[in-house]
Amino acid sequence: MQLQFLDVRSSDDIETAFRLGKTSANAVLVLETPLNNTQRSQIAVLAVKNRLPTISNTPEYIESGGLMSCGAGLIDLHRRAATYVDKILKGAKPADLPVEQPTKFELVINLKTAKQIGLTIPPNVLARADRVIR
Repeated sequence: MQLQFLDVRSSDDIETAFRLGKTSANAVLVLETPLNNTQRSQIAVLAVKNRLPTISNTPEYIESGGLMSCGAGLIDLHRRAATYVDKILKGAKPADLPVEQPTKFELVINLKTAKQIGLTIPPNVLARADRVIR
C-alpha cells in the first residue's frame, strides 16, 4: 500500500485533489478538519462520481453520503468528559486526573453509497457494524 497525501486548503482544492488522485487512488481517507467537516457532501459526491471508497472517523460524514466511518463513540466520550467535570467540581485537581483513551468505537456503513460505487460489503463486516445506513 502506498499513501498519497494531497493538501487541501480550500473547497476548490477538493475537486483538484480528486482529479489528481483519480488515476492512482484506490480509496480515500477523509481526515477530520474544519474544511472537510463543512464540505462533507462535496467530498461524498466526488467520491461516488470517481467510484472511490472512503473512510472517515466521524459518522456525520457517512450521513452525508460517505461509505464508512470508524472512530471513537462521541456519546461515550461526552459522558466520560462529564465525569471529569464532576470530579473537578467536587475538588479534584485536573493535573491529578489520569488521561484516558477512548474505550468505545463505532463502525458505521452506508450501503446506499456502497451500491453506487459498485462495492459489496461482506456480511461478516456488516454484522460487526454498529449502524448500517440502507
